Amino acid sequence: MLIQRLLAALVLIPIVIAGLFFLSISNFAIVMLVIFALSSWEWAQFLHFTTKRSKSIFTILLTTLAAIIYYLPSYVYLPINIFEIILLSSIAWWSVALVLVLSYPKSVKLWGTSFFNKLLFAFFTLMPFSIAMIQLRQINYGLNSYEGAYWLLYILVLVWATDSGAYFAGRLWGKHKLAPSVSPGKTIEGLMGGVASSIIIGLLVYYSHFFNAPFYPFMISSVVAIFSSVLGDLTESMFKREANIKDSGHLIPGHGGILDRIDSLTAAMPIFAAFILYIFGANM
Repeated sequence: MLIQRLLAALVLIPIVIAGLFFLSISNFAIVMLVIFALSSWEWAQFLHFTTKRSKSIFTILLTTLAAIIYYLPSYVYLPINIFEIILLSSIAWWSVALVLVLSYPKSVKLWGTSFFNKLLFAFFTLMPFSIAMIQLRQINYGLNSYEGAYWLLYILVLVWATDSGAYFAGRLWGKHKLAPSVSPGKTIEGLMGGVASSIIIGLLVYYSHFFNAPFYPFMISSVVAIFSSVLGDLTESMFKREANIKDSGHLIPGHGGILDRIDSLTAAMPIFAAFILYIFGANM
């Protein structure tokens, strides 16, 4: 299993980096819609869709809605910034998710049998993530077509550092369970190790003057994204536990499904984008 994971990572990481830097914005948006569709297919099992037909219908409808939301502002004048609303709404959703995770399994009574609530969870997990990826990729695109890619890579590294730091710190010092009802293997010591690792990276990146962003907006956005990445992981674990499944899919050898790979990012990306782009409105 470990060899499979390493081989898959060796293949996937260069592909991800190449996609970040060398796809045009239009092609990048298409790739994000494909990832959205694959994630929707996997999410269908959380709604207890079991047949290919029901999963396909759900995936097509949700992906069509996502495409309409993304492309609509390009063709129709809207008096509001729909992307800003979606990203800011993700803060509300992940605040709700935090309460659901902390109160699990009692919280299942509020959403476990509610198709509508689970549908909302799907939308507010996947849609803001996709919008955030595209919005961040577009930063200063006209002046430097690679700048947005560096922002995305920075958040990816933060999330990877949080995950890796938590794993090793948990193995070495982990004693106190973080959320035993949701993910028994995670510890408070692991969380502290992961957060410390990623904050160090954030500070190193800031003081390298790689990005033109003020200190407090940059670091606050980074720290909130770091903690959000852990919440994203725990939230998907909660949904999988309620649906009685181990992995969201089997698309990636040794790594499970798409949702298993982007669970942390579905929270970290939109939260970072909401803070840095709209709450702070950082001049970058």
